[in-house]
Amino acid sequence: MDLENRPVPTARITQNVLSTGQTGGEAVLFVHGNVSSAAFWRDTMIALADDYRPLAVDLRGFGDTDPAPVDATRGLRDYSDDVLALIDALELDGVHLVGWSMGGGVVLQVLRDRPAVVRSVTLVNPISPYGFGGTHGADGALNHPDGIGGGAGAANLDFVKLLAAGDTSADSPVSPRNVFRTTYVKPGTVIEDADEDAFVASMLSTRIGDDHYPGDAVGSDIWPGVAPGTRGVLNSIAPTHFRLDDLHTIDPKPPILWIRGEADVIVSDTSLFDLAHLGALGAIPGSDGTPAQPMISQTRAVLERYGNHTEVVLDSGHSPHIERPGEFRSALSDHLKRS
Repeated sequence: MDLENRPVPTARITQNVLSTGQTGGEAVLFVHGNVSSAAFWRDTMIALADDYRPLAVDLRGFGDTDPAPVDATRGLRDYSDDVLALIDALELDGVHLVGWSMGGGVVLQVLRDRPAVVRSVTLVNPISPYGFGGTHGADGALNHPDGIGGGAGAANLDFVKLLAAGDTSADSPVSPRNVFRTTYVKPGTVIEDADEDAFVASMLSTRIGDDHYPGDAVGSDIWPGVAPGTRGVLNSIAPTHFRLDDLHTIDPKPPILWIRGEADVIVSDTSLFDLAHLGALGAIPGSDGTPAQPMISQTRAVLERYGNHTEVVLDSGHSPHIERPGEFRSALSDHLKRS
């Protein structure tokens, strides 16, 4: 089955949407994560096409959607408001939302702000409801009032440079291809060459800069030396900007499926992208003993307060929809049928 990309004008920006071209059936809207695009959902969408209307959106600054700037002080609401505008433009009613990684945070914000349009939610290795970096404990307590340890300053600058250069090689340990092989999927996972090339091309569609990825970097005199800025992707998920403390208060409460890979090194209680954990490992010198962010524990605590949810753990890394497609689709299909 061939999928098609088409621009969809909305009240906010023009967004690129990947679809089968069908117009009937229950809509399942897929939202990708950071440094990726809708292309990461292709095989999942094809597998669902007989029973649903699968759609996948490129978020602003990724893929072929307008590269509008990201106001990080709004947390993920620039993205979630775009998704809501797309739902309105396509006249979707009772949409099933599926969000991966940062996209999980986006769909949770959509759910928080307009629960009545959501039929179900599926979270795939989502970021913590308390953002990325700079917190401790299951309740997401800030390590410092300024969000020290989170934001664009935590990005690997060599990786950013190779993204900007469009590097497709495996020459550097932090080339997009090697980052995909070592962190997007569990090391050793076999991915067909053509598929890997498509995923790397998707990663390279990321717009680079202070308004996009990674955002404006801000230094700090407090270890680990970075604080959230006000623009761009990584600042939008800083704990001072993105925080969902009251998800359990919404009404209605559609069912949530949480699918995660147990070998994930990006979203984890011991994340290799969390500066506090890297400090504890000695990879960043001068650690003051700041504890790692317990991302899984934080998500579980928020969902337990919410109530209507199911957790599924697969033998995979950060991308169970790619690494364990059969098990992932089975869990997703069961969830959609019950919703």
